[in-house]
Amino acid sequence: MVDVGLASEVAFILVAAAFVGVLAVRLGQPTIIGYILTGVVIGPVGLGLVEPSVITETMAELGLAFLLFLLGIKMRFDEIRHLIAPIVKISVPQMAAIGLVGFGLAVTLPFSFEVAVIIGLAVMYSSTAVVIKMLNDKGEATSLHGKIDVGVLLAQDIVVVIILAVLAAGRPEGAADIAATLAIVMVLVTVTAVVAITASKYVLPPLFRRIADDTTLFFLVAISWLFLFVLVSDQIDVLLAPFGVDAYLSVEMGAFLAGLAIAQLPYSKDLQGRVNPLTDLFVMVFFVSVALDFEASDLLAYWQEAVVVAAVLMVVKFVVFFTLFNWQQFDLETSFLGSVGMIQVSEFGIVIAVAAAESDPPFIGQAELGFITLLALMTMSVSVYFIQYNRELFERVEPYLSRWEQSDPVEPADTEYRDHVVVVGYDEIARRALRILEDQYDEIVVVDRNVEHIEAIEDAGYDVLFGDFRYEKIRKDAGVKYADFVFSSSDQLEINEILLGETTAETTVFVEAKTAKEAERLYELGAQYVILAPQLGVAQFIQYLESYFEDRPTFDREIAADMELLRSGQLFPDVTDRPGGDDD
Repeated sequence: MVDVGLASEVAFILVAAAFVGVLAVRLGQPTIIGYILTGVVIGPVGLGLVEPSVITETMAELGLAFLLFLLGIKMRFDEIRHLIAPIVKISVPQMAAIGLVGFGLAVTLPFSFEVAVIIGLAVMYSSTAVVIKMLNDKGEATSLHGKIDVGVLLAQDIVVVIILAVLAAGRPEGAADIAATLAIVMVLVTVTAVVAITASKYVLPPLFRRIADDTTLFFLVAISWLFLFVLVSDQIDVLLAPFGVDAYLSVEMGAFLAGLAIAQLPYSKDLQGRVNPLTDLFVMVFFVSVALDFEASDLLAYWQEAVVVAAVLMVVKFVVFFTLFNWQQFDLETSFLGSVGMIQVSEFGIVIAVAAAESDPPFIGQAELGFITLLALMTMSVSVYFIQYNRELFERVEPYLSRWEQSDPVEPADTEYRDHVVVVGYDEIARRALRILEDQYDEIVVVDRNVEHIEAIEDAGYDVLFGDFRYEKIRKDAGVKYADFVFSSSDQLEINEILLGETTAETTVFVEAKTAKEAERLYELGAQYVILAPQLGVAQFIQYLESYFEDRPTFDREIAADMELLRSGQLFPDVTDRPGGDDD
């Protein structure tokens, strides 16, 4: 091993992982595979340049915490409510069936009963990282099969969190011990969840309302909220020991519930964009560290068995998913596309395996962990190409699947924006524009970062997103690509360039600019109209001046209306009798 300091070790890991991650993306592979391969290359299996240390292990544990925190932030109840029924009816039987198949395959191979149970628990999930990445890359995240797949992945991830909490309690001595451990875990999870949801209703809203405009403080408080739950989860046994309770709650569960509480706030989507880069950093270290613990003999100890199990599992997963999709009466294309995307073993399977290997005493050894890791790597790599060419595959197999076509397919309600208006930022121009636009369109969504604006816009009856338009998540949730009309009241060139780069040629786009040079640039990018504030000010002044000389009573009413507007303190006062007013 090369003797380097801790800081140099982390720097070396990050540089190597970033390089291999970029290479993986260029080759059409998920970055997770690149990270694990980085650990293989620089760790004991490969060049032997780095070995695990306290700092890498700490960062790896934080990677899991941030990953589950981010997952929790994405779980807004109102966005998945209409999909709960089909998600549950697909995900629960699927996990049970695949878990049993994985257990059965492991038992037929040279694995003990206990190891076979862990393998069954590890293989029943599909990869959140692979599926969501590919859906986003192909623009299918908002398709019907995309929404169902994402919902099933969320259901699977919840099960992962519970299993991680159980594994954190250590090896059970029998069925009664398992039941007792599960009962304690469920009670602790329930209590912690109640605390988190209660806080999301009564504690967090006023707190975040006060600080949301300060982006730095907003981010730091959110991260502090995460670490509060991580601390309590990690020390729950110490906190309850005086009461004679031997309790365990995984750090991952605490992080997930911390995110779940924030998810119900209007600021959650903006926070997702801020947490994502930090999560990617720690997750990178986690997946690199997974391979740092391997010797070559461990990773390849069961490579032949891994090849066989990978091939069988991918086929079985497709058949199980397709059967369940069809049972829920989705159309043939949705059933095929939704099923072919879920055939891989998840990165969370590796997480489960790592937790089982690090339990005290361990459930599995390093060779079994290497088997599960190799299984995940192979299935994720292969599934990328199935997802990439899913529609071409469907066209080829459709004649053979036609017997399963539904005569009256049932589809969940479509909650996505289409042919709507997106307004970026709120000011006086936007306020007046909204009143005109609402007469032309049924759906208007406003994106703004001012808390007072958000509440007033909601009260006025418009859909609103709190967040920075520069974040991709905010733009996707606003449906910018599918808008018919977009108006940006921001004069920041960067934001308007992003906006024009994401809209289609069919979208009408009005934007603001600070200078004539910037306006010219925005016209070149495809804007239909660029607002220059000085020009508007001159036009308004000329209108007032003509009114003063030609119709003094009208001028007096106009000035009185403007004074009322200035004094009202309301974003949407009922004032219309003025030049450029809402009724003009």
